[in-house]
Amino acid sequence: MRILVVEDEHKIANALKKGLMQESFAVDVSYDADDGLAMATTEEYDLVILDRMLPGAQDGLAIVSAMREEKIHTPVLMLTAKDRVIDKVTGLNAGADDYLVKPFAFEELMARVRALLRRPQDSKGQELAHEDLTLNTLTFEVKRAAQPIALSNKEYGLLEYLMRNPERILTKDNIIAHVWDYDANILPNTVEVYIGYLRSKIDKPFKTKELIHTVRGFGYKFGAR
Repeated sequence: MRILVVEDEHKIANALKKGLMQESFAVDVSYDADDGLAMATTEEYDLVILDRMLPGAQDGLAIVSAMREEKIHTPVLMLTAKDRVIDKVTGLNAGADDYLVKPFAFEELMARVRALLRRPQDSKGQELAHEDLTLNTLTFEVKRAAQPIALSNKEYGLLEYLMRNPERILTKDNIIAHVWDYDANILPNTVEVYIGYLRSKIDKPFKTKELIHTVRGFGYKFGAR
């Protein structure tokens, strides 16, 4: 899953990036409103963490308003030092999905991030499941037929994206946009290589149905045929 952090305080922004990457997210960072607006409206993200007060022609409220005007429904978690009720109401009315006041504990931010990412699939809660494969988004445990499967951070991120989009044809561009960050060094066969890694761990060792399928000329599909 790919997250955009728009925060002008470099220390906070870099700490968020480091923490989120340790939680297996791909993370892009912008330090000003103009660049943040461009990234939020031209790149594909699963979540945007957005500071309200930013240098540049826009502030956080203008960015989230612009996203909603362009029909971009990516969840937005707004960060701010303003803790008055009217400030929170203004942020939520502008289109933000949640509001977190500085200073905050990283654990609370992660709980809100996970809650926002669960919203489109509330019925699944913190565990994604398909056939006999399960992925716990809180503990990062992956199991098939009750057997634990060890994955790298990138393999985990790829599998989570596939499991959140079952029975949908996903192109290589779709996968890259949601699993790798903007600065990642992506080679032409990078997606194929990681799909191969996943198949070797979640499909080949088991006698049950294969879950990752190649759709020739289009991309990949996750699900049991």
